[in-house]
Amino acid sequence: MTEFYVHPTAIVEDNVRLNENTKIWHFAQVRRGAVLGNNVVVGKSSYIGLDVKIGNDVKIQNLVSIFKGVELGDRVFIGPHVAFTNDMFPRVAEDWQICKTLVRADASIGANSTIICGTVIGEYALIGAGTVVTKDVPKFGLVVGNPGRLIGYVCYCAHKLSEFPKETGHHSIKCSNCSRVVELDL
Repeated sequence: MTEFYVHPTAIVEDNVRLNENTKIWHFAQVRRGAVLGNNVVVGKSSYIGLDVKIGNDVKIQNLVSIFKGVELGDRVFIGPHVAFTNDMFPRVAEDWQICKTLVRADASIGANSTIICGTVIGEYALIGAGTVVTKDVPKFGLVVGNPGRLIGYVCYCAHKLSEFPKETGHHSIKCSNCSRVVELDL
């Protein structure tokens, strides 16, 4: 039997798959068709939309909105108040078309960021607090601002790498914080 925790004030609709050690906290809502992996934490007052896919070991902080069309890979961190969009041309009275967004494994998104739909956030990418992501973010990319812009690259440990390669090709960069080597193909 799968063991998970749902706070009594949370709403989890029918046809939701919650896996081992997943926790849904106060006033959160998880809509039908959503699939949450093992060891997922959904913070207070967060919203997980229809058919959203969430990998294993994901942490979603308080007041996050993840709408239909979003997929989160394994070990993704979503800071408080992050909002994902899912329609490029929203209107109340018009038909809308889902525009998918993918956050790849090990990426982190800082508090109060907005992720415009249709983007892919690469593995180990780091999105600074308050950033508006309007285009794809490369693997290990460090993006900040409104609109978000690439200002460098980060290590596996999330510290900014001292080098910022400007030319295409393969680059091996040693992290000054943890001494791991990050391989970048630009």
